[in-house]
Amino acid sequence: MSSNIISDDRKAKRNVVILVLAQALLGAQMPMIFTIAGLAGQSLATNPCLATLPISLTVLASMVMANPMSWIMQRHGRRAGFWLGTIGGSFGAAIGVFALIQGNFVMFNVGAFFTGFYMSAQGFYRFAAADTASDEFRPKAISYVMAGGLAAAVIGPQLIKVTADAMVVPFVGAYLTVIAINVFGAFLFLGLDIPTPARPTGDEPRGRSTMELLKTPVIAVSIVTAMVSYSLMNLVMTSTPLAVVGCGFDTGTAADIVTAHVLAMYVPSFFTGHLIARFGARSIVATGLGILAAAGFVGLMGVELEHFFVALVLLGVGWNFGFIGATTMLAGAHESYERGRIQGMNDMIVFGGVTLASLASGGLMNCSGGNAQEGWIAVNLAMIPLLALAGAALIWLVMRPKDEIA
Repeated sequence: MSSNIISDDRKAKRNVVILVLAQALLGAQMPMIFTIAGLAGQSLATNPCLATLPISLTVLASMVMANPMSWIMQRHGRRAGFWLGTIGGSFGAAIGVFALIQGNFVMFNVGAFFTGFYMSAQGFYRFAAADTASDEFRPKAISYVMAGGLAAAVIGPQLIKVTADAMVVPFVGAYLTVIAINVFGAFLFLGLDIPTPARPTGDEPRGRSTMELLKTPVIAVSIVTAMVSYSLMNLVMTSTPLAVVGCGFDTGTAADIVTAHVLAMYVPSFFTGHLIARFGARSIVATGLGILAAAGFVGLMGVELEHFFVALVLLGVGWNFGFIGATTMLAGAHESYERGRIQGMNDMIVFGGVTLASLASGGLMNCSGGNAQEGWIAVNLAMIPLLALAGAALIWLVMRPKDEIA
């Protein structure tokens, strides 16, 4: 038994290295997109309430593609799905370049939708890290891959500073850079070694149905808490560049705040897995929800630069604990032959919530008050009902008898 675990973990560690590099390089496009898409949308849209619609469509596409992407990976392997993601990212950015040059908001939204193909694929990096890992190494593998976003947090926003105004048309240089990132990043997956799950035959177990999986308490709560953690992070982060610029600061300052936020999202990943192994996933999820609540409180305190920085740092740490903890709960609650059903369904539900959050973010920010400060207050107040939902779900799970949880 021990020799098998050692062998599996050696393979898992090699895969983790590749996935960390993918998270760092390919993942850099996401902080770029989330920083500039709202600003570009605001410049192209005739209605300011639709400024964050491109981001909403990116997240919507990631939701729509979650089940197909999971099916592709179940049938053809992780590599095929990850390559499909880089194709979508490249195509979406190319359409974005054309739309910016033409000043076409509708076309810009089409490109944003294809960008969501990459976002959907990236969401499976964390599950891929767990595929070949032992039970002991699994939370650490997930955490390390998420930590790859640390480099993306630095690379993405800094690339914006270099490329956003490098061309005559603002943001075109940034979208050309996104194309290059996807093309070069695709080569990383050549070294990935994750076996494609064998199709069950004869009397081999086929696993629970999707509905049976969703009715499993630990799976249901892991999905709810992951959805809330990601939705709240997206709700606030999407509106942050608009709020920062609207309160009198420049685009460079907004990029710095996003950098601090994304660093806070991924730096804790170096020890989140160890904390989960020691204290349990549920405790870490609960801690994450508490930190998210603190982020909302700081956001309501004011719109000075320090308020934005502190709120966004807390938002990142809260997301890290809540999302990685929920992912670990889910990864340990199903068998390998069930992953094609539940992982895709999980991401469809999670990113469905994120889609609504990102769409609501622009409306709350630009259309719920007379100025940027009032819009920012509305965004932070909107966190309360989602936090209550996740907290109630977690308490419900903890209070259930142990034999009813699995």
